[in-house]
Amino acid sequence: MSDTAELDHILAAHAGREGSLLPILHDVQATFGYVSEDSVRTIAGALNLSRAEVHGVVSFYHDFRTAPVDRPVVKLCRAESCQARGVEALAARLPVDGPIKVETVYCLGLCSVGPNAMVGDTVHARLDAAKLSALVGELA
Repeated sequence: MSDTAELDHILAAHAGREGSLLPILHDVQATFGYVSEDSVRTIAGALNLSRAEVHGVVSFYHDFRTAPVDRPVVKLCRAESCQARGVEALAARLPVDGPIKVETVYCLGLCSVGPNAMVGDTVHARLDAAKLSALVGELA
């Protein structure tokens, strides 16, 4: 299925729903890995919104990307609970420009089993140096 057909399918799945912009953007992100300018234009037209309104939502939320990612992303929780459990020492072990991209997030919602990281939709809890190293090794 072409990108245009897939986007049309996503829009059709949400047709007539109230407040469908965020669900549409999440589906576009999940399908294509990012929300392109062409997608913004098409979504805006389908929802009778301006491109600026759609772009404003895309740029407001940190999880939406406007370009493809060239390497796997590890979202590392740096909230207070994970800091208390040693996430800063783990973060120092990660390569700055290595085979993965590390992004900081503040709370993945598993404070009692931190430090935590998220790859895609999967949360990895109770990280230590060995588990983090294994995770990075799997992604590289």
